[in-house]
Amino acid sequence: MLKEFKAFILKGNVVDLSTGVIIGAAFTGIVTAFAKGIVEPLLALFGGGPSPKLTIPLREVSLQVAKLGADGKPLVQADGTPVMDTVKKIIELDIGSIIGAVISFLITAAVVFFVIVKPINQLMAMTRKKEADAPPPPPPAEIVLLTEIRDLLKK
Repeated sequence: MLKEFKAFILKGNVVDLSTGVIIGAAFTGIVTAFAKGIVEPLLALFGGGPSPKLTIPLREVSLQVAKLGADGKPLVQADGTPVMDTVKKIIELDIGSIIGAVISFLITAAVVFFVIVKPINQLMAMTRKKEADAPPPPPPAEIVLLTEIRDLLKK
């Protein structure tokens, strides 16, 4: 079982996949910096803020919450019950964060495609072309001898 596990781990696909995951995790920092440093300021020009604040309000709800004192602790009445306050909250769909995530994904996909996939595909195509242009290897001596014997027997 250990030999099989070792063979599985040392297969090229597993090593390539793990390398890809590690590179992808490191690449996330680059994409995040690009999104925060370039994309978000560009979105701010159109949306008026660091990220587009595009929401769709669904419903307003009233919530009962305990009032807090200056020390951050809940205020209580003389009988020990907490002092409650009514807070209005709007439940909304946050479309801006979805748009930001889609833009970040598209940027990541474009960078991966143009920086990694496209050059590797071109390199592989060049390698395949060189292999196709190379003459085939000569057949083994045994095959040549057997072919000669076959041809002599035909005569």
